[in-house]
Parts: sequence; structure tokens; C-alpha cells
Amino acid sequence: MMDSHETNLPPEETGKLEETQAPVNGTNPENESKADTAEHEVIEMAKEETTPLVESVAPTPTPQIATKQEIVNKLKALAEKVEESSRSEVDSLKQAFYKLHRAEVEEQKKEFLENGGVESEFIPSEDEIESQVKELLNVIKEKKANLTAEEERQREANYALKLQLIDQLKALINSQEDFNKLYNEFKSIQAKWKETKQVPQEHAKELWKEYQLYTEQFYDIIKINNQFRDYDFKKNLELKTALCETVERLDEEPDVISAFHQLQKLHGQWREIGPVAKEIREDIWNRFKAASSIINKKHQAHFDKLKEREQENLEEKTAICEQIEAIDYDSLKSFKDWDSKTKEIIGLQDKWKTIGYAPKRQNIKIFERFRAAYDFYFSKKAAFYKSIKEDMERNMEQKKVLCEKAEQLKDSTDWKKATEQFIALQNEWKTIGPVARKYSDTIWKRFITACDYFFEQKNKVFASHKSEEQENLTAKKELIDKIINLDVTTNTSEALETLKEYIAEWNAIGFVPFKEKDKIYKVFHAEVDKKFEALNIDRGERKIQQFRSNLSGLGEQGRGKILNERDRLMRTYERMKNELQTYENNIGFLSISSKGGGGLVKEMEHKIEKLKKDMELVVQKINAIDENLEQ
Repeated sequence: MMDSHETNLPPEETGKLEETQAPVNGTNPENESKADTAEHEVIEMAKEETTPLVESVAPTPTPQIATKQEIVNKLKALAEKVEESSRSEVDSLKQAFYKLHRAEVEEQKKEFLENGGVESEFIPSEDEIESQVKELLNVIKEKKANLTAEEERQREANYALKLQLIDQLKALINSQEDFNKLYNEFKSIQAKWKETKQVPQEHAKELWKEYQLYTEQFYDIIKINNQFRDYDFKKNLELKTALCETVERLDEEPDVISAFHQLQKLHGQWREIGPVAKEIREDIWNRFKAASSIINKKHQAHFDKLKEREQENLEEKTAICEQIEAIDYDSLKSFKDWDSKTKEIIGLQDKWKTIGYAPKRQNIKIFERFRAAYDFYFSKKAAFYKSIKEDMERNMEQKKVLCEKAEQLKDSTDWKKATEQFIALQNEWKTIGPVARKYSDTIWKRFITACDYFFEQKNKVFASHKSEEQENLTAKKELIDKIINLDVTTNTSEALETLKEYIAEWNAIGFVPFKEKDKIYKVFHAEVDKKFEALNIDRGERKIQQFRSNLSGLGEQGRGKILNERDRLMRTYERMKNELQTYENNIGFLSISSKGGGGLVKEMEHKIEKLKKDMELVVQKINAIDENLEQ
């Protein structure tokens, strides 16, 4: 990019020049008229040379780099050709590298924290590429400094040389030598002036004004003839026309940045070319300026579009920041909640990486805002994990205790009690919170292995029981068929004995499937009652036979149920015994001759008789239980 004094020259006052010394070499009035024309042409040339030609220049964006190695390669290339690099390009590469570098450090930090590390103890791993980048930046900086010093020295030398050329111009103005020689010396001075490029910025304006002043005086004093002037105008027109055509072709250049830089060089060439004929001077200048304006507008439009996109990027990044900042941390109460939210945060981070730069003034601020929200989230997550660490350890101890209980119980053959205990252990397990992930599978496998072992053994035993129960069900159905087919009409006593044998046989048969127990018993009881009815057996006998049948059902529920029933009958017998004694004592006080006494005595005697029969039935039931317990 050109220095400002070469791209946008300051406007100069181009008023009427002062009169100088008289013409030399006896120039005639015609030549004086031509000199006046030359004076105006030189003034117009000064206007042209000092008019700003280039619009404001926006900074050139640096393409986004994908990897740190690409940045290193680019810096190496710039270090080789440091004179072609710009400070903004080097700074952009430096910023791009440290953005990637910080992202890697943050990833390391996140992994460190997720593995239970403490943020204050985090130390990032050494980055060898960072050392290369720093070394290359120092090399570029040193070369740039040397190049700048050399350029400054060259500008000073150019300044001294141009002062000498101005002194030579002054000498030409006062010289009386042959015109041709003076003109050749003048052209030589012009050529050297063009060859001598930049000078220190603080001298550029005055130096240019002084050079133009003496150039104009030379044209005025020497009164250059039309032949040489027209020749110069013609050559200058050819050169400027070629420049116009070159600028117009730049409109076809797809890279607007490249076209803009080419335009700057063409403007420099335009300034080095002398004036053209006055009548076409404005036209050729307008053509060149119009073609330049097209390139400048495309260049400006390009940067306007970049700014618009950068603003959109800022809005997208702001939305991401707001989304992270709006997290309701009170709602994150479990590992699942935090894991789900962490995936969401990582997704937002990945999205952030796909978004381009924000406007330069806000780019660092919005990144710092994102990083602050991002770090705050993971600090809250680390605090949550730390807060539940003790709970996890306590949960681990509780689950170990349940494992030990399950392992002690797994060999039990008291299937019902042990099953209830295992169910209680499993329910208690559900109430205990989580343990550390690295222990979760191990402790669960230990517990479930003990549970599974017990239930597998139980299933094996009960599988054989089910087969036996099905056989018992079949036997009882066959026995019911025998009772149904029992003939009680021919020999009553023999039929009764056979019926009792069937009842005894029923009681001897073991368990049937639980869901069939009540149904088969009701059928059996109904058929037995029918036979007792047919045999005219009293209700007491039926009850004792029914009770014996009921004992088999109690036996299915365990020996404890039978013992409980015996205790109940003993208490009933004692109660009846006391009640009988009360009746017998009271009957002695009643006088049969008293009014109403005879009826009351009979009623009491009836109750005593019934109570004795009931007591006999209870005794028979107790005896039946004792017989069952002895078996």
C-alpha cells in the first residue's frame, strides 16, 4: 500500500504565477504568446498532479486459518519476503494463532475439570508450535525494523537528491545557454526526479510545491517551442490513454482486493506522466477518474459487505452468550441434568467456531464475554461435582452393606422369608443415591449377582415343586371322582369307612398349585357333604371330618399355622369349660317350684348339653391336630 503523500496529495493554490525574468535568445512575440499558453498548461498540470485520486482505503482482511501449522507456514513465507508483508497481516496471523492456542488450552482445562481436577491446579501442556510462532514473529519484527530503517535512510537520500535537482532547476532558469542543451538538461532533471521516489513525509508537500514552481518558471522563461511541447503532450496522452485502458480492464478482475492494489500502482504511474494538451486534459482525466471510481466503489462495497457480515456474526455470538448466561443452575440437580446441559454448551462452542469475526472493536470483547460465561458454567459444574463427592462415598458404603447382606442371604432355603428380605434389600437399594461412575458398574454387579444366585436356586426348587403339585392335583381330582362314584345305598357302615379312607387319603396328598387350591377344595368338600347327607351322619361328625380336611390346607402354610390353630382351640376349650361351670353353678340356685323357674332350668340344661357337645368337638379337633403333627 502506498504512503499517504503518494495516494492523496494535498490540494495546492494554483493562482497566477509571478512574472519572472525577460525572455532570452531573442524570442519573438509569437513565442511569448506560446509561453503564456505554456504557463496555463503548467498550472493545469499542477492542479491535475495535486488532486486526490483515490478514495479511502479499508483494511485488508486476513483469510481465516484452519490450523496452527498453516499459520506457521504463512509466517515463514512472510519472513522470507518481509518487504511484501503488512503489519495488519502479521497481526491477524498472530491473533488467529492465539485464538486456536487458547481454544486448545480451554479444551485441556475442560477435560482436566471433568476428570475431577481443581481449576487452580490446572497447567496447560507445552506448545512447541507457539515457540516457532514467537521466533518467526521476532524475525519478522527485526527484518521489518531493518527495512524501515533502510527505507528511512533512502527517503533522506532521496530528499537530498531532489533538493539538488531543484537547485539545478534554479540554475537552468538563470542560464543563457543554447535552448536545446537547456531542454535536454531539463528532461534529464525530470527523469531523475521521477526515478527518485519517496521522501520523508514532513518534506513531501513543500518539496513538491517548490519543484512545480521552478518547473513552471522554466516553461515560462525558456518559452519552449510548440514542436517539443506537442511531442511531449502526444507521448503523455499515449501513456495516459494506456493507463485508462488498464484501469478499465480492472473491472473484470474477480479479486476486488487485488484490483484495488493494482489501481494504487497505476495512480502512482499517472502522477509521474507529464501533462497533455489543454483541450483534452479534462477528458482524459475524467476517463481515468471514472474508471478508478468503479474499482473504488467495488472495493468499498466489498468492505461494506464484510462489515455487514461481521455485524451478523456479532449478533449470532451475542445470542450464544445470552443463551449460556441465561442457564438456570437451580434446575441442574443430577448428573443427567449436567451431562445434558454440557452437551448443549459444547454444541454452542462448536457453533461459535463456525461463526466468522465480529467487527474489530467488539471482536475481543464478545469473545471475552463468551469465555467468561463458558468458564462460569464449568466452574459451577465442578462445584456441583465436588459437593456431591461425599454423598457418593456415603452411598458407596451403604451399597457395600447391602451387598454383604445379599451375599450372606443368597444360600438361604427359607424361600419365602428370604424372598421378602431380598425384595426389601432391592427396594432399599433404589432409595440410595448414585456412586462414582468408575465404581457404579462394579458395585451393581456384585449386588445383582447375589440376588440372581438366590432366585435361580429358588426357581430350580420351585420348578420341581410345580411338577409335584400338578401330580397332586391330578390325584385329588381322581379321588373326587371316587367319592362321586361311591355307592352308599347297599352297605352304610362300609360306605362310611370307605368315605373316611378317602378323606384320610385326601389329607395325605401334598400341595396342589396355589391358584387351584380353593377351587378343588370346594368341590371336594361339597361331594363329601353330599355323601354324609346320604349316610345320615350328624353334623358333629361332618365338622370333624371337614376340620381334618382343612388341616391339609393349613399345612401348606407351614407348621406354625397349625400350632397357632391348636392354641386357639385350647383357649376356646378353656373358655367353654369356664362357661359350663358357670351354668352348672347357676342351675342350683333356680327353684323348679318358683314362678317361671321350670322353663328357665330347661333352657339352661339345653345350653349345658349343647356346650358339652361343642367341647367334645373341640377336643376331637385338638386330637386331629396332634395326629397331624405326629406324622
